[in-house]
Amino acid sequence: MSLDGRQGDAESRKRETRTVSEKIDAKLVKELREKSGAPIGDCLKALQETKGDIEGAFVVLRKRGMASAQKKAARTTNEGAVGTYIHAGGKIGVLLELNCESDFVARTEDFQELLKDIAMHIAASDPRFVKPEDVTAADLEREKDIFRAQAAATGKPAPVIEKIVDGKMAKFYEEVCLLEQPFIKDQAVSIKELIATKVGKLGENITVRRFARFKVGAPDWTVATTKPVEAATE
Repeated sequence: MSLDGRQGDAESRKRETRTVSEKIDAKLVKELREKSGAPIGDCLKALQETKGDIEGAFVVLRKRGMASAQKKAARTTNEGAVGTYIHAGGKIGVLLELNCESDFVARTEDFQELLKDIAMHIAASDPRFVKPEDVTAADLEREKDIFRAQAAATGKPAPVIEKIVDGKMAKFYEEVCLLEQPFIKDQAVSIKELIATKVGKLGENITVRRFARFKVGAPDWTVATTKPVEAATE
């Protein structure tokens, strides 16, 4: 392709970008900002990429948030806050420790909102562990044995049975592990993804360290903890 041709293509792409940008309604940007919590500039770029499709733009932001969270996952989180949630009527209570990298972020409105949302979610969803890696070996083997026996009863071959067990274990993790559970306020987003969104916005690693859930009259209670990441900051 000639130089003139390449320059023509470049100018065409610039005109297309400007046209898309001009067509993005400020109300859409505001709506996506409120839905995702992402910076306005990132919301505009995501809407430009999806040509104004707010749901598609939300997916783009979620993917970027997860990527950002993964990059920061090795950072230590020695700051944070402890939050509580008492369900209406005082029958269920939750105590939650949420960690971040600095006291400044811990005091932000976004971090405090996340702390309250996760504590409320724990009260409603009753997870038993923070993440899949925290599931005890005994619990893991018990569930696998149950699922394997159920699958074997169908008479399917061994390779198929193992695939069935893998599928059921993924569902098991989603039911009992906080980070894998769908967020009570938005079932399309997991708690892990909810945290990743805040990581992308606040620029720091955020982790759930531990939580306790109590219910009046229950014979026991849930106390879950996970080991903090032992790594140097970037």
